[in-house]
Amino acid sequence: MEEATVRLSVPTRFLKSWIQSHYAERVLACWQNEESKVNRIELTVRSAVLKTNIVKPKEDIVALGGFGSNGHAGRAFSAGEAGAHEALGGSPLDPRLTFETFVVGRSNTLAHAAAKQVAAAKRGDAVLFNPLYIHAGVGLGKTHLLQAITWAGNAIGERKVLYLTAEKFMYGFVSALRTQTALAFKEALRGIGVLVIDDLQFLQGKSTQAEFCHTLNALIDAGRQVVIASDRPPSDLESLDDRVRSRLAGGLVVEIGSLGEELRFEILKARVAAARIHHPGFDVPLPVLNYIAKAVTHNGRDLEGALNRLLAHSKLTGHVVTLEMAEREVRDLIRPQEPKRVKIEDIQRVVARQYNVSRSDLLSSRRTANVVRPRQVAMYLAKTLTLRSLPEIGRRFGGRDHTTVLHAVRKIENLVGNDMALAEEIEILKHQLQE
Repeated sequence: MEEATVRLSVPTRFLKSWIQSHYAERVLACWQNEESKVNRIELTVRSAVLKTNIVKPKEDIVALGGFGSNGHAGRAFSAGEAGAHEALGGSPLDPRLTFETFVVGRSNTLAHAAAKQVAAAKRGDAVLFNPLYIHAGVGLGKTHLLQAITWAGNAIGERKVLYLTAEKFMYGFVSALRTQTALAFKEALRGIGVLVIDDLQFLQGKSTQAEFCHTLNALIDAGRQVVIASDRPPSDLESLDDRVRSRLAGGLVVEIGSLGEELRFEILKARVAAARIHHPGFDVPLPVLNYIAKAVTHNGRDLEGALNRLLAHSKLTGHVVTLEMAEREVRDLIRPQEPKRVKIEDIQRVVARQYNVSRSDLLSSRRTANVVRPRQVAMYLAKTLTLRSLPEIGRRFGGRDHTTVLHAVRKIENLVGNDMALAEEIEILKHQLQE
């Protein structure tokens, strides 16, 4: 313990992540009961080999009162606020993930505006869009927005806001069944003013999904707000019941796009400003920020990792941050440009346009020649350009059997080898889908 900071070490990254996600507030609250001046916990992953007087690299340190995942300095954990939320059965909240620390850019403007509108709504206000469904890839700010809604909504106090991961929802439902308190669990959930569910793609189990569907319907029908985040749009959640997917798609579905270079630069500037609150001597020249914004393109977590490395190097060696140092430190974070993720809906749309048929024709049971060939081409492209299984592809093409898809794929494969015109058409379609 040093001044107001307690440093704890654990042997694995998994334990660090688990403690951060599930026990951060409780650990802090326990320390504050013993030492009221404590306002910050640091978790580090210790090396398996004992070393004398060596500090672990900065990226292994989780500063539970430091700077947040999208930029600015966050508040210290409030044991009272977080404890009250957890008492409702909510998942742990990170007080750094607020609207004030969220950096807005072109790719997330709509999602941010919708989230703020939800958080600011008062009891009795008309619900404009329900549910609000936000989807995006890893590290683009979904969880940040959902937790910001929870913090802001509960601070206003007009409506009770509950934030749950899909895992926590499943755990709560299964526990309630085991202890024969399922009715009370359902009633408690349906008494919430705003229900926020994160990582919906992890919701598993028929009974759990059925209960989620009932809860979703009950809340929406009662005029209560539901906010959901996932890594894919509702139509791509194959494991969910059709009725649930339909209800999710009936609200406002917003995608957070990839971070543009300008937004990456603004996030980096905000994070440097946040880091300087705790490390006043830390400075990153503009050319270095420009370099990282251009080179580290994958997601916000990679940007945070890059700055953590520069901070660690600067603090441990005493050297100023230079462009040469940055190029060396973030080399492994510069990933090759990944090909665009192709969706089955995109394939159906592009193929339909190419062959002058409608998308509904491709999904229909029509067997005329002008529809059969485009349908087979679309199935072939779905198998070669996506990771979807044959049964999944069949289901997305009007509920066809996987053997039908396999026949189509083999048919087009054989034709491509002998028909140069078809081979050229398919290459053009692939280019359109991947550009």
